[in-house]
Amino acid sequence: MEGDEQETPLLRRGHEDKVPRAPACGSSRYGLALLSSFGFFVVYSLRVNLSVAMVDMLNNTHSSSPNHSGSVCPAHANPARPKHNHTASVYDWDSETQGWILGSFFYGYILTQVPGGYLSGRFGAKWLMGFGILGTVFFTLLTPVAADMGASYLIAVRVLEGIGEGVTFPAMYTMWAAWAPPLERSRLLTISYIGAQLGTVISLPLAGEICFYLDWTYVFYIFGAVGVVWFFLWAFLVFDSPNTHPRISERERLYITNSLKNELSTSAGSIPWRAIVTSKPLWAIVVAHFSYNWTFYTLLTLLPTYMNDILGFSIQQNGLLSALPYLGCAVMAVLSGQLADYLRETCLYRTVVVRKCFSLVGMIGPALFLVAVGYTGCDFILAVTFLTISSALGGVSASGFNINHLDIAPSYAGILLGITNTFATIPGMVGPVIARALTKNNTIEEWQTVFYIAAGINVFGAAVYTLFGRGTVQTWAVHTYSHGD
Repeated sequence: MEGDEQETPLLRRGHEDKVPRAPACGSSRYGLALLSSFGFFVVYSLRVNLSVAMVDMLNNTHSSSPNHSGSVCPAHANPARPKHNHTASVYDWDSETQGWILGSFFYGYILTQVPGGYLSGRFGAKWLMGFGILGTVFFTLLTPVAADMGASYLIAVRVLEGIGEGVTFPAMYTMWAAWAPPLERSRLLTISYIGAQLGTVISLPLAGEICFYLDWTYVFYIFGAVGVVWFFLWAFLVFDSPNTHPRISERERLYITNSLKNELSTSAGSIPWRAIVTSKPLWAIVVAHFSYNWTFYTLLTLLPTYMNDILGFSIQQNGLLSALPYLGCAVMAVLSGQLADYLRETCLYRTVVVRKCFSLVGMIGPALFLVAVGYTGCDFILAVTFLTISSALGGVSASGFNINHLDIAPSYAGILLGITNTFATIPGMVGPVIARALTKNNTIEEWQTVFYIAAGINVFGAAVYTLFGRGTVQTWAVHTYSHGD
């Protein structure tokens, strides 16, 4: 369908020029971006806290060091841990069990992706996202009890946490379909999803400090409490659309609704499932999303383990150093969002060109530096630097394939995100298990294999998206305007 590529400035700007642009400062749409960002902060802090806590949950009494369980590289000096309050249980889990525990979250997460997109479109995204995160908070608070009962109980609790979190991204995409003017999408969505990176950046070192000064159980109690605070803010301050928001200015409401009126489907009751599942642009996003997440989830779940087992960093140092790559990713995601919308709005670059270029940089760049990490040996400064550059470049893809769902079918963005995220969750399920199976002896050569696999998958995804990705609303996504309007 070559017509998809003909994206003129008139087509892209026509409806937004009729209504004066509403100021960003103090606006409801940017308020939603900030509060949803806080929500994704909670989502990711609850997701990654186990990665750090796991280092402290294992029985390492055989180690010669009180702070470190033995590593390939020399252990780094670390102050003695406070003796008080370290009463939490420790467990004798082998590497295979650890892999299943770390990956179990995603077995629940994958189940609610498509249902999350469908239900948010049918019944409203606000409460679906709110109760999804609240449910995850509840099971997070139960984590210490489940761990004491046994690995299988902990796995079950993590699966239930995943079920709760699975609706969050599809629900938020559904909400942005009604709130984000087309030429502000990159800005608003990168602000919204920066919370995911900040949740990782802050929770990794904070979890390390909590483990160091208290014990690992407090990691789950403290982050769970933060999640409860977010839920009450979300419940009272957020609304599903500009038309249902009681405090939005009339200027902003008209600006948003007029900018979207030719992009949203008027057939609210019917979903073109056949057209959706046979859409090449959608499958291009699926492959890119799957490929990117293989690297992302491998590092998200196993980076603290790599820092501990290979580079010799203790629990206190581990969290801070593991967070650096995600800090780089967060910064680059925000900068790329600003640049992407500048290129589209001011320089009049076609959306498809911007999305593909940002995806290439955000997928090939991380692959190259990830492979390089495997050859740094025990040079921990170089290893952390390469990991940070790899993850930072990955942040560029936040304005690439990652928000392309809203370009090709804004009315069904939640469903599309549910579909792509279903496939993109598979790496989270199998990636940690495969990686731990490949690193039973914890040698640098074994970890090189893990990094090569992730890099190869990333390059493949970038190539497929470059060939088949599109940047305009697909005809099946706008029933009323399918004849050229």
